[in-house]
Amino acid sequence: MKKQRAHRHLDEREKLRQFRELDDAFARALREMEVDTFEQRLKALMAEYAQSSESVTRLLRTLQELGRIA
Repeated sequence: MKKQRAHRHLDEREKLRQFRELDDAFARALREMEVDTFEQRLKALMAEYAQSSESVTRLLRTLQELGRIA
């Protein structure tokens, strides 16, 4: 019985450790997504795929209406 409790406790600790690692990685990714960098990447993609700002705006509005993005 004690062994099961200890094992369960370790599993919970491992889950918590993994969650913290994931949370840290997510926070790091958000910090790296600075506004200027995002805009530069977006403009480069728009140029690469020959998309105007109007077509990208229309696409984003459609995705919002369909509930695919917030």
